[in-house]
Amino acid sequence: MQNLTYHLIERIRSQAEKLAQKPALRHQVAGKWQDISWQDFLQKIDHLSRALLAHGVGVQEKVGIFANNMPRWTVTDYATLQIRAVTVPIYGTNTAEQTAYIINDAQIKILFVGNQHQYDEALKSAKTCPSLEKIVAMKSLDLRDHPLGESWEDFVAEGYPNMQQQLEQCLAEKRMDDLFTLIYTSGTTGNPKGVMLDYANLGHQLKVHDMALQTIDERDVSLSFLPLSHVYERAWVAFVLHRGAVNCFLEDPHKVREALTEVKPTLMCAVPRFYEKVYSAIMDNVHKAPLLRRVVFYWALAIGHAYYQRASRGKKVSYFLRKQFALADKLVLSKLRSITGGNMRMLPCGGAKLEPSIATFFFSMGLNVKAGYGLTEATATVSCIREGDFNADSIGQLMPDCEVKIGENNEILVKGGMVMRGYYNNAEATKEAFTEDGFLRTGDAGRLDENGHLYITERIKELMKTSTGKYIAPQYLEGKIGKDKFVDQIAIIADAKKYVSALIVPSFEVLEEHAKKLNIEYKNRMDLVKHAEIIRLFEKRLHKLQKELPSFEQVKKFTLLPEAFTMKMNEITPTLKLKRKVILERYKKQIEAMYHPEKNKK
Repeated sequence: MQNLTYHLIERIRSQAEKLAQKPALRHQVAGKWQDISWQDFLQKIDHLSRALLAHGVGVQEKVGIFANNMPRWTVTDYATLQIRAVTVPIYGTNTAEQTAYIINDAQIKILFVGNQHQYDEALKSAKTCPSLEKIVAMKSLDLRDHPLGESWEDFVAEGYPNMQQQLEQCLAEKRMDDLFTLIYTSGTTGNPKGVMLDYANLGHQLKVHDMALQTIDERDVSLSFLPLSHVYERAWVAFVLHRGAVNCFLEDPHKVREALTEVKPTLMCAVPRFYEKVYSAIMDNVHKAPLLRRVVFYWALAIGHAYYQRASRGKKVSYFLRKQFALADKLVLSKLRSITGGNMRMLPCGGAKLEPSIATFFFSMGLNVKAGYGLTEATATVSCIREGDFNADSIGQLMPDCEVKIGENNEILVKGGMVMRGYYNNAEATKEAFTEDGFLRTGDAGRLDENGHLYITERIKELMKTSTGKYIAPQYLEGKIGKDKFVDQIAIIADAKKYVSALIVPSFEVLEEHAKKLNIEYKNRMDLVKHAEIIRLFEKRLHKLQKELPSFEQVKKFTLLPEAFTMKMNEITPTLKLKRKVILERYKKQIEAMYHPEKNKK
């Protein structure tokens, strides 16, 4: 008999019974935060499960979700899982073509959509998707009188009490080896691949997170602003609800700063870009401050670092340091922490490597940023910084029951209960993803030290070799330069080139404010990025950011771009990874000019 203790649906139903009237979810309605109790949450899930059964969704058939974060996203997810069907998330920013590929590959029968743009893109997709039977609008939308379109209210209106027995049968027959999801990796090259994850994979992660992380319970509040279509946020929400904590859904990720002060969460997942922006904003204000305030700020950070280095490891803190810390905290550190609402206990950080100086900055101000490493194929987490073991250079210690070894080209190889079953409809890619002895190839190069800390150095496939034979890790450089307040996006160019160059998209909000202060006149953004004063500004900032790097690794030339890399132009993936081949082709002329300026003048 299967052990269902960590089956997600078992955990959700158990918590709903135990915490009935306590809040499970929180979301904004007309600008105000409202709660949904555990009892109401489960009723909504059951209601939708019966409707899905009535519409003919069978065991292990596919239901798609193409929407931004909202309670109905998770209600739809868990309602699908309860009937032993499979949830297929689709990034809310996907185009009709990208959406159609996933619908067809997964053979999705019913697609739930969030906003009007997503609904309209779904209608375009539907023209080439014979498996699609219905498109359900999660919000009040114009359905365009399309025969596939149906509102949420109409979809569940009848309640379908006649389906209750079938629902109970599905619940009784749930299995750990059922697939719970197909997650299509964003794919920097070629079509995305559907990662098959089952309940045993997710259950493994729930169990080991219980072992590795400090206690999380119904007193905790988690703010969810990263897309639920990504394994990172979705697995985290599953863990939060498994622990009985409250999950707050933020539909518009651009409003995260306001939400932090309104919700005052204790937990929140974020990616390095979030910390880079917060860091840049703080440091910008510090640089503008009078000398005495700057001196006090840096003194407070140094005291904070010394204090937390000892306190977090359970070491004795001297009386003198405690007194200094109390003053530093009052004057500076507590004010910095208030940016995240003032109640934050833990901030998991993944998706990319957090630049060590930024990690140290947040550690010194007393925020428990837990850098980690993982991938979709490993149900999110492979390693994570543990309590009392802060190390700015590492991506944490291995999670319990996770085996890692370093393979050829220093590739990080992973084995454990969290590793996927394979790629859906793609036996060849599945075979390529594993070593002969069953380890998952991550595609990342790194190392393990004697204390079990994991370090990542670069993406193996993205490692660039200059024409002089020097190897360049573009992500490292992009992270180092990308933390500057004037930089929004950066793409490093080096492969087969005699030196390193870069395409840089400025942070125009900051740059335009700077130009205004200097009384720089310009007609448009193209005019602004070509201005000699602006180019000199970037030259100075690049010189400062790179002065500790060896000469061969430094960006020697750069081009400022007047517009950002976008998903619409296929230049970045939904997880904001650069599609380097597309960028190289689109900006071929600009890149050529950085290496052969004489040709550009002709």
